[in-house]
Amino acid sequence: MFSSAAVNAQTALPEITLSITAHKLTAEVASTDDTRTTGLMHRRMMPENRGMLFVFTNTQPLSFWMMNTYIPLSIAFVDEQGIIVNIDDMKPLTTDPHPSTKPAKYALEMNKGWFAKRGIKAGARIDGLKDAPPPK
Repeated sequence: MFSSAAVNAQTALPEITLSITAHKLTAEVASTDDTRTTGLMHRRMMPENRGMLFVFTNTQPLSFWMMNTYIPLSIAFVDEQGIIVNIDDMKPLTTDPHPSTKPAKYALEMNKGWFAKRGIKAGARIDGLKDAPPPK
């Protein structure tokens, strides 16, 4: 019973406000090895205009998968200047790799279609990243 409760418990993560063009969102920040590894696993829903920002120590090629993740997501890979390098849609409960097309320092996961619905594409700038806790 304890282990089941532990799996379902949501650790409170820091949150920041980001904006992309005229669109504002609230992002939980995953900036440690543990929080980046867990990400949005085991969650069943995410409210509109909320997401998760993954912050890495170095700019590097990144790749994500959807193991134990039930929510269909879109991911934006973002360079150190806050420019989106590519966006990819990810299918739940798969181990298909979703790589960045260029080295990235951040990844922003939102509900699937969030970026497309707002006309946000590679080349757009994300403002507010400087407010994210530093990676550990």
